[in-house]
Amino acid sequence: MSTFSSSPRASRRTIQRETFGSALIMANPTSGGYKPDVLDEVRKRLEDLGWQIEIRLTRHAGEIGEVCSDPNLPVKTVVIAGGDGSINEALGGFQNHPAPPQLAVIPFGTANVLALELGLPRKPAAIARMICGQKIRPLHCGLANGRPFVLMASAGFDAEVVHAVPLALKRRFGKLAYVITALKTGLARKSKTLTVTLDGEKCTGKLAVASNARHYGGPFAICPGGATDAGLHMLVLEKDDPLSALRYALALVCGRIHKARGAFVKPFRAATIEAASPVAAQVDGDPFGATPLDIRESDKTVPVLVP
Repeated sequence: MSTFSSSPRASRRTIQRETFGSALIMANPTSGGYKPDVLDEVRKRLEDLGWQIEIRLTRHAGEIGEVCSDPNLPVKTVVIAGGDGSINEALGGFQNHPAPPQLAVIPFGTANVLALELGLPRKPAAIARMICGQKIRPLHCGLANGRPFVLMASAGFDAEVVHAVPLALKRRFGKLAYVITALKTGLARKSKTLTVTLDGEKCTGKLAVASNARHYGGPFAICPGGATDAGLHMLVLEKDDPLSALRYALALVCGRIHKARGAFVKPFRAATIEAASPVAAQVDGDPFGATPLDIRESDKTVPVLVP
């Protein structure tokens, strides 16, 4: 028997049931990209549509992960207003949640590669429409030594830059801070060789990037698929001297890094990144100790709202 009705009153009730919901919006008020006016407008628009909204500003590091791991979290949707690091923290919490709520993202922060990956809106009206639209895709992630990553985990020069960039410089100049730090780091560093094992096959290189997403460092594509598709890829660069780094950077900008001499991209199920002595590592743009790294795909996904 059909569950649909031609009654206008029944249709209105159906629309209300689909539109109404509850959401927790979390943001770090001390971050460089914090925009309280955007949060307030998103809240007002959602409340006008019948949603119950709470805005919670974090008071200590790790709070987003703590909240997202709570199995008794009484909301349908968790909205993270932040950059890729805040989203990574939420995913860390969701890994320990038996049935994660929906995830929505308001792009703040220095880096918003996931927002670019998913084509997320930035204006409050469009963000509210996306949340109400309830279009869901499964957000996959990888695990590096058990730590989830939605974008990438890497070891080598890029991780050294992530470790070295001063927070004050990052807040003042945003992405330019990474360029400044990269130039300073590149002039003084001594590179180390990495041994990368992909599903039992070994290779060596100077930089290794395990990618869950299609994009790296912004709008630059390094592999097929994306964060809402299953599977991981590994990018390995054989050299990292200044001339090779420039050549790889140009190939990356042109979308041809996979065809550059001395570079390769391969899909994998399980990988390790090792070195004779520790090499700096990073996860989703945040420092993550040093090698060795054990990398695989997580068997859990999170429902993420997209336009």
